[in-house]
Amino acid sequence: MLGFFERNRLVRKGLASAKTRRRRPQNEVLRSMETGVLMKIFVFTCFIVGLWALINYNVERLAAERFLIALLIFFVALAQLWINHPNSFRSNSRIALMFGSMLSQLVITKALIVFAIRGAIDPQMSVLLVPYALAPLICSVLLGKNHGLYAAVFVSLWSSIIYQGSNVAFFQGGNAAVFLVMSLISGFVAVFLTLEVRRRSRLMRAGFSVGVATWALAIAFGLILIPWELFPALDWPTIGWQSFAAIGSGILTAMLVGGALPVLESLFRLTTDISWLEMADLNHPLLKRLTIEAPGTYHHSLVVANLAEAAAEAIGANATMCRVGAYFHDIGKLVKPDYFTENMNQERNPHDDLAPTMSALIIIAHVKEGVDLALKYNLNQQIIDVIQQHHGNSIVNYFYKRALQQQEDARQGGKIMNIREEDIPEVREDSFRYPGPRPQSKEAGIISLADAVESASRSLEKVTPQRLEQLIGDIFEARLLDHQLDECELSLRELRQIAESFRFTLQSMMHSRIAYNPAGAQPTPLPERGKETKPPVSAA
Repeated sequence: MLGFFERNRLVRKGLASAKTRRRRPQNEVLRSMETGVLMKIFVFTCFIVGLWALINYNVERLAAERFLIALLIFFVALAQLWINHPNSFRSNSRIALMFGSMLSQLVITKALIVFAIRGAIDPQMSVLLVPYALAPLICSVLLGKNHGLYAAVFVSLWSSIIYQGSNVAFFQGGNAAVFLVMSLISGFVAVFLTLEVRRRSRLMRAGFSVGVATWALAIAFGLILIPWELFPALDWPTIGWQSFAAIGSGILTAMLVGGALPVLESLFRLTTDISWLEMADLNHPLLKRLTIEAPGTYHHSLVVANLAEAAAEAIGANATMCRVGAYFHDIGKLVKPDYFTENMNQERNPHDDLAPTMSALIIIAHVKEGVDLALKYNLNQQIIDVIQQHHGNSIVNYFYKRALQQQEDARQGGKIMNIREEDIPEVREDSFRYPGPRPQSKEAGIISLADAVESASRSLEKVTPQRLEQLIGDIFEARLLDHQLDECELSLRELRQIAESFRFTLQSMMHSRIAYNPAGAQPTPLPERGKETKPPVSAA
């Protein structure tokens, strides 16, 4: 409260700005829920209780034995998650998503069993209506293929236990192993066809393929009975309904997942490639402002996006996220666009009239201004992270060296003017460093490197593969020595692949062309060997 009145007093005197910078809310409760042990135990307990209820409901015998088997499978699933997916094991929201989706599929499976027991639907039809791909599709699209395979395996095991305990002859002999195979294959098909989902239509294709796989397996295992020797006398209506149920179940599952994706993304703070592509629209208000107010920055962002996307594809990172993050990484330059090289008027450099400290302050501020604009326009949290991290805590080298030079000049002049050493302003390195943090993900690290490489490549007078390779190598070495890449999990092998991708992309974009004149004009004579000439000024 006292700070509020003090701020108002300074604003009235003109000693403080009336503008308040937007800040991301820091919710300690949500942070503790995301990583807390108690919340993790709560999620696992809810799943075990739900599994126990599904196994014991409407079952007369051997329920305890089946629940014990299901519990042992749960501990195996827990160990598998902890060993192979440690990041997901630490995230309670991801655990809730995975086990919640599997529990939802188990509930639907149990409901179909109950309907079959009560005679509401045909027992064989209920097997064809099971949404085998529900949990695998959700986990694959939102968390990746490995999580999709994880869900497919364990939800199939638990589903087969639930089926085994039912007193309904779903197929001849009541063989639960047949159901297990059908569930596993259908889940694997769903994951295989959603390795890269960039359009919602891809989900529908995956659902149709899962339905066809279920239909083919049902015929192979006798769920859809076709006695080929009696082909003319087949019960076509029954076969038609069974085929429609098998294929329609897969399509309906895909439609359900596609409709639930926006809700799940918002609830669990995840972003799919579908959403990234929607955010890549260049008609976004901030990008349209860049084209008008900072065209140089806009062009720079497009080139960085191309570099980052190609490099991400080379190492298997999220290429679509890199493209979108690169589009928005420099939106903070909209506040003072004329103070950045790519937007400067050739006749005047505004930094000539400023002290190096003030110039560095303006340059560094574009990160905070970018976060402010991103919060104002409700951009994705991962884009905000890229804006904050794309410079890490690196130093604004040009103005730092300029400040050191001015300090040295002041010392030399002070010896003549008898100025004391303590009267010469101190140059502190911290004043010339970005606030950070350093890049925390592979995608943020790629964008950071692409930003530096693209900016430096503009200074090359003649582009050759050797010069590009030297430039990229120097930038990568400087970033490594400054520890800017320590927290983004990029290996040395991946850095070599990124460097090679940058070199190839830049060489393709910046290759030299033979000078030519418009049609009808005299051709420009080629320079003699050993003589240098200035390049012709383009009319464009």
